[in-house]
Amino acid sequence: MSKLKFFSNIHSVENKRIIVRLDLNVPMENSEIKDDTRIEVIKPLLDKLKDSGAKVILISHLGRPKGEVSPNLSLKPIFDYFKRKCNYNISFYQNKIDDEAVAFTKKLKSKDFVLFENIRFFKEEEANDENFAKNLAKLGDLFINEAFSCSHRMQASIHKITKFIDSYGGPLLEKELKSIDLLSKNKKKPVTCIIGGSKISTKINILTSLIKNSENLIVVGAMANNFIKFKNINVGKSLIENGVEKILKNIIDLSERNNCKIIIPLDVNSSTDLNGTPIRKDVHDIGSKEMILDIGEKTIGLINKIVDDSKTVFWNGPAGYYENENFSEGTISIARKIAKNTKTKSLVSIIGGGDTLAAIKNTGLQNSFTHLSTAGGAFLESLEGKELPGIKVLKKN
Repeated sequence: MSKLKFFSNIHSVENKRIIVRLDLNVPMENSEIKDDTRIEVIKPLLDKLKDSGAKVILISHLGRPKGEVSPNLSLKPIFDYFKRKCNYNISFYQNKIDDEAVAFTKKLKSKDFVLFENIRFFKEEEANDENFAKNLAKLGDLFINEAFSCSHRMQASIHKITKFIDSYGGPLLEKELKSIDLLSKNKKKPVTCIIGGSKISTKINILTSLIKNSENLIVVGAMANNFIKFKNINVGKSLIENGVEKILKNIIDLSERNNCKIIIPLDVNSSTDLNGTPIRKDVHDIGSKEMILDIGEKTIGLINKIVDDSKTVFWNGPAGYYENENFSEGTISIARKIAKNTKTKSLVSIIGGGDTLAAIKNTGLQNSFTHLSTAGGAFLESLEGKELPGIKVLKKN
């Protein structure tokens, strides 16, 4: 952390052109923003730049257009959002990144903003093209990476651009890195990790890392079905991943060697239909036509007790099929318990993952945790111990 250059190290931005790489990859439907969390979390930086008299150039991607112009992946709805909800004098630039674009940014006045069109409309972005990165760098005087969630990508507007311009990490990126330290270098024990999701095979490395760094690993969601089945317990028609028996055995063996206790559901809410109503069952009583869709009361009670005994909690992945509110009880209960203990017991709580954030979005608890990460894969890769390309290039010479 100390070797990195951050926004807080910049003495003055007044009348300087500041390129800010953001992650505005928000959920969209019919050109409407369905969740503005990723916009809301970056507004403090943008407001500060405005108040400091900077000229602000915003760069982001949306979706995977693969170097082709795709109207349904335009940043125009986000530009409209800024115009409607933020007090910015902002324009929208949709042309090439060339001398004309540079001339445009040089005409910006203090406190002006410009949002450039989806950077992934240019194939050179994902190719990490050096000439393209050089042209991007010419748009500004300083570069701020406020897209930690993209920093595991070697792409021009994250990685190669720093070769040609004085570059810094933004305050949100700095906060993400500090939260990772709270789970690794500076952790308060006991540490409990609650992991959901569906596929074990895609989370082998993160599970391995968490086992080595925590006292408890609570497995919920569809991922837990695999652990239940591994114990020769019938899981009916529940979602499982085939061919992971060896992976499960290795994970269990590793947990025993590292004195990390793996906790799986004792009881569940099941149904024969995703749109059905919950039937409370012990894990040993699942019928052949039933699906496990949420954790049950006994499991919630067990998780609450473990959280009470913990000083640090990391949670990634909902506890059930939260899209049907009938099966969101487990997820909401976990959120409430962690939030309460964060407030009353000074629990260090770090919550991440898109599905987790979506599941708790309407609970009013979003500001009740030590850190709420929107970074997804980049956050998990950092926890695995990987040095992200977009972070490495921010180190001081």
